[in-house]
Amino acid sequence: MFTKGQLINERYEIIKSIGEGGMANVYLANDTFLDRKVAVKVLRGDLANDEKFIRRFQREAYAASTLSHPNIVEMYDVGEDNGTYFIVMEYIEGRTLKQLLKKRGSLTAPEVVDIMLQLTDGISHAHDMYIIHRDLKPQNIMISDDGKIKITDFGIAMALNSSQLTQTNSVMGSVHYLPPEQASGKGSTTKSDIYSMGIMLFELLTGKLPFKGENAVEIALKHMKDDIPSVRKINPNIPQSLENIVLKATAKNPKNRYDDVKEMYKDLKVCLNEENLNQKPFVYKYPEHEIDEKDSLLQEVKDDGNKKDNKPKEKPVAKKIEEPKKEKHSFSTAIIIILLLVFIGGVGAIMYVLLPTFSNTSNIKIPDVSGLTVVDAEKVLTDKGFVVADETRKEFNDKTELGLVIGTDPQVDRKRPKGTKITIIESLGKNQTYKIEDYTGRDYEKVQYELETMYKMKVEIKSKEVEITGNIEEEKKKIIEQSIAPGTEIIISEENPTTITLYIPLAYDGYPDFVAEGWSVDDIKAFAEKYEITVNVKEKETTDYPAGTVIEQNRAPKSKIYNRVSLTITVAKEPTKKEEQNTGSPENTSGKETNTEKDKNTNTSQ
Repeated sequence: MFTKGQLINERYEIIKSIGEGGMANVYLANDTFLDRKVAVKVLRGDLANDEKFIRRFQREAYAASTLSHPNIVEMYDVGEDNGTYFIVMEYIEGRTLKQLLKKRGSLTAPEVVDIMLQLTDGISHAHDMYIIHRDLKPQNIMISDDGKIKITDFGIAMALNSSQLTQTNSVMGSVHYLPPEQASGKGSTTKSDIYSMGIMLFELLTGKLPFKGENAVEIALKHMKDDIPSVRKINPNIPQSLENIVLKATAKNPKNRYDDVKEMYKDLKVCLNEENLNQKPFVYKYPEHEIDEKDSLLQEVKDDGNKKDNKPKEKPVAKKIEEPKKEKHSFSTAIIIILLLVFIGGVGAIMYVLLPTFSNTSNIKIPDVSGLTVVDAEKVLTDKGFVVADETRKEFNDKTELGLVIGTDPQVDRKRPKGTKITIIESLGKNQTYKIEDYTGRDYEKVQYELETMYKMKVEIKSKEVEITGNIEEEKKKIIEQSIAPGTEIIISEENPTTITLYIPLAYDGYPDFVAEGWSVDDIKAFAEKYEITVNVKEKETTDYPAGTVIEQNRAPKSKIYNRVSLTITVAKEPTKKEEQNTGSPENTSGKETNTEKDKNTNTSQ
């Protein structure tokens, strides 16, 4: 454990612990070189001497380093300091999706769709880079206060042991989202991530997990055999179009699932359109329980039970589990042993593939193949020792002719080990165009996300003084004006993005600091009118401030604003002069002529 003030690698100063996991601890730290907050994941001390876990830790770092996407946590650094292995990542101000669910229960359909669109967009990028997450769950999804999500913990291949399988810990958290093929020991594909996202979609909509049990084995078996409950029976307000996405994503037979994440993203994009709300329920094309009994985990359990108890082979596993406690215990033990062997075998296979990458320390630069044909670019890259992805990534580019290479992913001049898979980016020719819509009245955050991700635009948000007549909380997010007129056609280009400014009402989340910001009484009254706040003005005699200066406020800066309350401000007033206080007194102690005497003398002279 690290304590506040400790330095890692003579650079990262620990501020506090922000999380503990089965493999690593996470700390909030200050990068003393760049003066920014970072998250530092440190391999647990008791695992630092375990070569297996060190390699897993390094694999996560390697996987994350190849990804660059707004919905994936960025990795800054990785290294070792006196036996301490660490990864330095982007620090996200916010909370996990699991924490949000615990607070809210379930989310509204538009909120869920917004979160899932971001999630599928990020995972789609990872799959394009040939990286499968394998451990998608709300605990691994960070959500900031403005609704932006970040996916964490890429590259984790879970290795389970018998004690972990029966404990309520991170393994229990993961098994709730475990695809049937992983539970049966068949390994992971991109469709495995789709299943986990489908379970998350179910939980976001209902606030419940579809399968529960006393231990990880029981839950894993339910993922393999039990049908997923209907989200519409739990909440009838959920449209059929959204339930269909849940059904298709969580199909037990991978053939019935989405072919890729992009297909799921497209369905999410239009599922709340009015014409799609009342779709017919999704029907599976292939049998849902089409499992090869020779390879399945359940068959192994049956065989193991038959050998021990000399029972007929055709007797179902479910009945064995319901038999007396002594036999139930023996089957639980058998399942644990088999799962352990299956997962160790899976991890071994992954390490066999990835270990040569880690052991190869000779990194080479990725050559510039832009402007070449795809065939020529493949030859240049393979000659350098890289592996070229089977499919190119196609993008519109008005500077590169159709069919020629724009660049690569990872980018040119990046250093990577031999054997690294490189994706060639192929030009589709001139950029597409997009016709600007009328965004007034729409939520600026959703419009901003759409324009930036779909149409590669640069969006600026500015506030403008307007009279708010409705609910402030609802109105303050609505667009009231836009800098580009509806109907204007723009070119979609990442290299030269079109900039649009969206204007929203000037509204405050909390009271301004009227004193420090130098607000006048009139400005404060104008501010109060918008929120139907009654302003009480008090005066205080003082020589410390010019007369009329606001020197106190009874509502603390940044405190929440409520309609129809009162606000008291204190304004500086010039003290009453002593000469005026002595006017009309029987004695003129100042030695000066009093007003009465002055008037008398004046009259006499006249």
